[in-house]
Amino acid sequence: MSLKIGDLAPDFKLFSKNTTGEPKEFGLADYKGKNVVILFYPLSYTSVCTTEMCSVSEGFEKYSSMDAVVLGISVDSIFTQEAWAKANGITIPLLSDFNSTVSNAYGTKYADGGFVLGMNGVSKRAAFVVNKEGKIAYAEVLENAGELPNFEKILETLKSLN
Repeated sequence: MSLKIGDLAPDFKLFSKNTTGEPKEFGLADYKGKNVVILFYPLSYTSVCTTEMCSVSEGFEKYSSMDAVVLGISVDSIFTQEAWAKANGITIPLLSDFNSTVSNAYGTKYADGGFVLGMNGVSKRAAFVVNKEGKIAYAEVLENAGELPNFEKILETLKSLN
């Protein structure tokens, strides 16, 4: 079951390598007092995921101007994410949920065999806005991995929080 607006966002600690070149731990609690956009994506090196993360990176000033941090999360390893980010100019932190613990906590994981070619353990494309108090202010979980989140609504939600 996915989280709903008003629910307390589950805290997490995940590693990323793409922002520093060294493994760095990121946790939701690290951003207390900031709005956080969490973007779950199925897999690095896929066309829709690349489009999504590149467009968010290119337009990051829209988010930062609203006192928001953007985090991308997938089940890819930190090494895969780092290489993908370097190859595509992705600048937002990409966090490795290699064991699917955060995908499970947020209710975004495909049912076994539910992703393309029967792949297991992959997160659906999803977007959550967590407000400064740590509560879900926006939630969107997409069944179709070929669709992108509604970025206009995400930005509207962030605007309403400031």
